[in-house]
Amino acid sequence: MLQKLTIQNFAIIDELNVHFQHGLTTITGETGAGKSILLGALGLVLGNRADSHVLMNKEKKCVVEVLFSDTTDPKIKEWLHQQEADVEEELILRREIAVNGKSRAFVNDTPVNLSQLRELTSLLVDLHQQFDTLELGEEDFQREVLDALAGCTKEVQQYQKDFIRFAKQQRELKELKDQQLQAKKEQDYKQFLLTELEEAAFKENELEELEQELKLLSNAGAISTALSEAVNILQEGDTPFVQQLKLLQQRLNGYKQFSPDLLSITDRIQSAQIELNDIANELSHLQNSISIDESRMQTINDRLETGYKLQKKHAINTTNDLLVIQQQLQNDLQVVFHLDETINNKEKEINGLQQQLEKDASVIHNKRKKQTEPFEKNVNSLLQRVGMPNARLKVELTEAGLSAFGKDKISFLFDANKSNRFESISKVASGGELSRLMLCIKSLVAERIQLPTMLFDEIDTGISGEAARQVGILLKELSNKHQVITITHLPQIAAKASAHFFVYKEEDKTGIKTKIRLLNKNEQIEAIAKMLSGEKLTESSLVTAREMVAG
Repeated sequence: MLQKLTIQNFAIIDELNVHFQHGLTTITGETGAGKSILLGALGLVLGNRADSHVLMNKEKKCVVEVLFSDTTDPKIKEWLHQQEADVEEELILRREIAVNGKSRAFVNDTPVNLSQLRELTSLLVDLHQQFDTLELGEEDFQREVLDALAGCTKEVQQYQKDFIRFAKQQRELKELKDQQLQAKKEQDYKQFLLTELEEAAFKENELEELEQELKLLSNAGAISTALSEAVNILQEGDTPFVQQLKLLQQRLNGYKQFSPDLLSITDRIQSAQIELNDIANELSHLQNSISIDESRMQTINDRLETGYKLQKKHAINTTNDLLVIQQQLQNDLQVVFHLDETINNKEKEINGLQQQLEKDASVIHNKRKKQTEPFEKNVNSLLQRVGMPNARLKVELTEAGLSAFGKDKISFLFDANKSNRFESISKVASGGELSRLMLCIKSLVAERIQLPTMLFDEIDTGISGEAARQVGILLKELSNKHQVITITHLPQIAAKASAHFFVYKEEDKTGIKTKIRLLNKNEQIEAIAKMLSGEKLTESSLVTAREMVAG
């Protein structure tokens, strides 16, 4: 509910504080008194654009602030959660226009941009100005109206959840098919690379070990010669070193009983002689095992050439890196196989969801279709009451493909003059007609859906007498469960108000300023009497005004 409106330094408004109430509130005043200025200020906090021209005092900023209470609508809470704003029972919205024309907006003192402000205020205020009743022509609004009357809002909400899941599955299927297409484009090449590696059949660290063996074979001659020389020095030749150590040990043995140190030395010489003899035997065995094997060298070179080519192709440096790539290629090709299976399962799941959606959409369609004729009849009956006897509303319900709200395309068509040429509402209805048509529709759905604060401007354009009284009755009925604020020139509407504000101009030393005040019962009767008879009050107009207020 809109509880309070504060305006500072806007146009010819110095400062205003307006406290609103539940029920029907009317705002009246002479032409040019400032009712449109009041709406203009409210428009700022609803997200309209502005500049420094709106400033009354060019040296001070303009501030417009509104307070909303009882903000229990789940959509409002969801919006606040999405913006990571505090969820409170009251909402304070503020718009500031600086002297340089720059604008700032706040929700509970948290800065927001104009787009965010408009999103939030669209949930709080339903503003209907002449030539600005655009919502009536929007398919979303038309569908919500029909669904509320058909009693299928919950079914549509559940359908929406299922459709979102369906759409998500379709996106995932497309991604899988794109992935499959790309994988299949690369499949042949990857299979070629894998076959190449599998045919090479390298073992772990094989290339590195072959490199070491090739170095040995390449130097086999020199190594064999060096080993032969070593064996010759140790065991062969004219004076083998091992034999000399043995003779030395035998010579000293004859004197070891005379010295404990000599005994230790001869034992060490014996150990060295035994160790060198073993070394000589191993060198001889190693020499016999080393030979120049040209065939083996060629085999190794061929193997290394294959390995080096594969390393260069894959831009790696070790045998183990090649084995990692081989495993990865095997995994990639396995994915292609699994993708086929995954896609088949996904398609089955999507087909099941689509069948369920088709079934649910048919149920929703039948409920909407069943409500179409009664809705047209009720709206057209109300249009006659509000002074539009020749106007007709027609609901066009056509089946289309599955969408987020079912399979229906809904259009409200309008014929203002019994021409039987029904066209889109936005094309053929005037501002006043749109406002009254909106009033008729919302009076029908008010019991079924939660509506924000509704503000009607110029709803009384082109009507008088009984039609005006009927508009007043509809507004009063609508206000029984919703806050309704309307700017009016008609006494028949003003008389139905539970709160009546009067806008007027007042001149002081600084100039002419717009003021507003809440009328008490007697003042309301006098204001209505003046609307009936002009500025000069008459007893008959007062009597009529009292009867209108009482009735």
